[in-house]
Amino acid sequence: MLRVLFMGTPDFACPVLEAVHRAGHPVVAAVTQPDRPAGRGGRLTPPPVKVLAERLGIPVLQPRRVRRPEVVARLRELAPDVILTAAFGQILPAEVLALPRLGSLNVHASLLPRYRGAAPIHRAVMNGETETGVTIMWMDEGMDTGDMLIWRSVPILPQDTAGTLHDRLAALGAELAVEALRLVEEGRAPRIPQDHARATYAPRLTREDERIDWSEPAGRVRDRVRGLSPWPGAYTETPTGILKVWVVEVVPGAPAAEPGTLVAVPRGGAPVVACGEGAVALVEVQPEGRRRMSGASYAAGHRLRVGDRLGVPPGGANPAPGPGDH
Repeated sequence: MLRVLFMGTPDFACPVLEAVHRAGHPVVAAVTQPDRPAGRGGRLTPPPVKVLAERLGIPVLQPRRVRRPEVVARLRELAPDVILTAAFGQILPAEVLALPRLGSLNVHASLLPRYRGAAPIHRAVMNGETETGVTIMWMDEGMDTGDMLIWRSVPILPQDTAGTLHDRLAALGAELAVEALRLVEEGRAPRIPQDHARATYAPRLTREDERIDWSEPAGRVRDRVRGLSPWPGAYTETPTGILKVWVVEVVPGAPAAEPGTLVAVPRGGAPVVACGEGAVALVEVQPEGRRRMSGASYAAGHRLRVGDRLGVPPGGANPAPGPGDH
């Protein structure tokens, strides 16, 4: 069995930690991010890995900066055979990567070298990909540039959101992590260089990424919405405030109009919005300060009409309404 120093923070990392623990590898510590304020009250909340590690009886370390000399010294005292990271949230310096006698591994939620970076799951769905996967790689000082040890692909289904794909990839990552540790322990772990010429990147999401661009084709709008669900959510501006958009469906044969224009508001049905090409129906939305609701309920409560515009800043004016069909 290998002495594993685990580093991870969010829900994605929890199945990996639990699988390694159940496989019998001694986890000498779980290194995770500090507790953060959360919720309206700003109450300090522990990261999911801390909660799990404490339940499993694994010591927890929460350094603000893992590169600080006193932290490096503490990690060295743990004498790990392997460092295993999964969505830790800090870049490991060379002195930390060099600590374990057998090397440092990372569980990355993409088929490297594609989608290097912090948001590979969201970006793959947002970009309309039909396949992704998990790669276990040997860590170096670059951003997901190390040699690959093992990987496996999974399909991205048309109905997938970032949330459903996240859960499948987390389970796969746990399975592959245990297999990778077995190969390392047996001295059979390969080092397969990445083809850096094929690299693509998945940077952290920004507020602008969350904003729906109605000039994009309907399929791209749909993919953006599902790639941002259940967190952080896509949004659009309306004259009365910000509207979160959780579920849309592409509507074939809808009338063409200026992007962002409501082209149909059927009674009891989801309002239909024109895109750069085609249109989408707003199936599930959430006005500011309100619960999620069906698009039909939102349309009725806000008296939407054909010709109304989305993507208009709060307080902006709608164009003159056309004849409604509700």
